[in-house]
Amino acid sequence: MKQVIVMNSRRFSEKVVVVTGAGSGIGAAAARRFWSEGAAVVLVGRTEAKLAKVAEGLNQERCLIRVADVAKPEDVERLISSTAARFGAIDVLVNSAGVAGVGGFRDKPDSDWHEVMSVNLTGVFYLIRAALPHLLKTKGAIVNVSSIAGFGGEAGNAFYAAAKAGVNNLTQSLALEFGRTGVRVNGVSPGLTVTDMTAVLFDPSSPYKQIGDEAVERVPLGRAAQPEEIAAAIAFLASAEASFINGANVPVDGGTTASNGQIHWRFS
Repeated sequence: MKQVIVMNSRRFSEKVVVVTGAGSGIGAAAARRFWSEGAAVVLVGRTEAKLAKVAEGLNQERCLIRVADVAKPEDVERLISSTAARFGAIDVLVNSAGVAGVGGFRDKPDSDWHEVMSVNLTGVFYLIRAALPHLLKTKGAIVNVSSIAGFGGEAGNAFYAAAKAGVNNLTQSLALEFGRTGVRVNGVSPGLTVTDMTAVLFDPSSPYKQIGDEAVERVPLGRAAQPEEIAAAIAFLASAEASFINGANVPVDGGTTASNGQIHWRFS
């Protein structure tokens, strides 16, 4: 189901926005959203071809592609310095890069734990630390893309849930630490969303299709989100309209986390 998103087209005019994980899914939707609202956008990801596809049709004067692995501090430092050199400032940082971590706790190798943590949590740390000097000058905003998995445990998804819980706590801690400087730090926690990462849940030929169906059944709105719907929340939190929102982890999940975990009684 494609959603129509109403935009205030100039909210980010003359602003510079860095979006990681911009090659697909939520990151790509966020990059396009900020660009459509007037921002200069830096698209960050590990695959140049995917970033180039997202950048198609965007005015290149306001669009910069940077190939970087957020888990490598040297890549992050180059990314931030080249962004500042090109545009002169950084106003918004969106940490959307992430990898999946589904699998049985006893079965997954140590290398999977390290990858999930290094990309989903340590990468957020590297980006924020590198971008902060610029964000302090602009009194900018940070939006971390977390997950409702970070609000509680998930059987078969322990690595990912642990990393996202770390993102949630880091978001709150930095909001407390930097609030008085004018830098706001917030998080968006998507629920079930149609992305490359979740494609196996929606593919009729996939062995995980039943799990996907059950996941949709748990969403009170009766469907998965589209990346553009998550991007709308990200853009709001980064905008001046959210000027007094700091330290929030906003679930964008169709009501999934409104449940107490018990059965859903239905009378309509």
